[in-house]
Amino acid sequence: MDKSIDNRNFTLLTDFYELTMMQGYFERGESCNGRVIFDAFYRDNPCNGGYAIACGLDQVIDYIRDLHFSEDDIEYLREQKVFKEPFLEYLRNFRFSGDIYAIPEGSVVFPMEPLVKVVAPAMEAQLVETAILNFINHQSLIATKASRVCYAAGNDGVMEFGLRRAQGPDAGTLGARAAVIGGCIGTSNVVCAQMFDIPALGTHAHSWVMSFDNEVEAFRCYADLYPNNATLLVDTYDTLRSGVPAAIQVFKELRDAGRMPKKYGIRLDSGDLAYLSKKAYKMLNEAGFGDAIICASSDLDEYLINSLKLQGAKINSWGVGTNLITSKDWPAFGGVYKLSAMEIGGQFVPKIKLSENPVKITNPGNKTLFRIYDKETGKLYADLIALVGEKYDEKKDLLIFDPIATWKKTLLKGGTYTIREMLVPVFIGGKCVYKSDPVMKIREYCKQEQETLWEETRRFANPHEVYVDLSQPLYDMKKTLLDNIHNTNSAVNV
Repeated sequence: MDKSIDNRNFTLLTDFYELTMMQGYFERGESCNGRVIFDAFYRDNPCNGGYAIACGLDQVIDYIRDLHFSEDDIEYLREQKVFKEPFLEYLRNFRFSGDIYAIPEGSVVFPMEPLVKVVAPAMEAQLVETAILNFINHQSLIATKASRVCYAAGNDGVMEFGLRRAQGPDAGTLGARAAVIGGCIGTSNVVCAQMFDIPALGTHAHSWVMSFDNEVEAFRCYADLYPNNATLLVDTYDTLRSGVPAAIQVFKELRDAGRMPKKYGIRLDSGDLAYLSKKAYKMLNEAGFGDAIICASSDLDEYLINSLKLQGAKINSWGVGTNLITSKDWPAFGGVYKLSAMEIGGQFVPKIKLSENPVKITNPGNKTLFRIYDKETGKLYADLIALVGEKYDEKKDLLIFDPIATWKKTLLKGGTYTIREMLVPVFIGGKCVYKSDPVMKIREYCKQEQETLWEETRRFANPHEVYVDLSQPLYDMKKTLLDNIHNTNSAVNV
């Protein structure tokens, strides 16, 4: 099935000033519409964590492939009384003709690294900024949150249950996609399950139980309807006095009739989940159903799941909704899109944005990203942002250093590390050269990626920071540009 949310044309999914800047470049002629390089990156890990998960690239690909201005789009822009006819005529045949490089979906990523690099004529690179950030920011945020929730759950399955609490159908559907990439085993969102070939999961609501005279009848009917998966919601009235006993009665009837489901258990959706799960497990175990699934929902997040685990809760399946699909404690990813180079005379000239806040000073030039692994353990050691064309030999010693606290240096002996280039070509000359994997395969890749992290980086409190260093040539370029800006401004002030 088509992986797009629907058949909408997203070309106008952009900020108005992108279009006014486009017209400005158009009016000034070819000299101002040369190729440029923009980097999409973020500055702080979500939830004060030690990493993030890159996600949303597949939707960026769909968007770029379909990028065109319809007659309705052009007429709408004409009605704004801002855009001139020659520019509107140019838009009629507009297509993206540039190059895009990106870190594959499901990869662990860190602040300041280029997640997406756009190399294109200025008008094209400017137009796509907003949509790229929209897709990457939202899905990377939810995938990161999901990875944290699933880490807290350990080997237990986590189901994404957030559609009804999401900020609209797009966020609910693409958010569920991202949650599965981050580690969830499936989703309650049926349209997402259909679109992306993801397991559709769920049990029943309290209203099902309330529509019968008693819980036993409700559970018996449900088990008859779904003989391979009878997970019964036991907290409609009184969890321990009626809900769990009713579930046990139905399980006994199924066992006596030789019709035990392959998968069965109970779900707790309210109350003290640690206490109730332990009491419910004791009752189930004494009745001979110690292998029953005990699923919990009810406003869960990674912190509550971690706390319940520490309390010895007998829960082995989790349904997580609101706090996951909205990333309630960290509602925005914060990704930005900054100019890093302009082509002049056939050569890319580096550009830098200055700020009194050091973290907001951009990294200039045409860059790529190298990931360095410890050869013995396979664990991620550091990332190195470098200029395109730099070469590294794993057999030789490698000196890396902190780009802010430059006295912090580490010498990696040759033969003790491996290097992987993270940015891969996605579009070349406007043509897509990258094929996205199915969501469940990306999920497996994401799991492998997280296993390259040290446990200290994955902890929730004060995680270890993964080093993101600059290569010596990139550091020297950045320093030279900063010195030039300082000298120029000093001369002007005099």
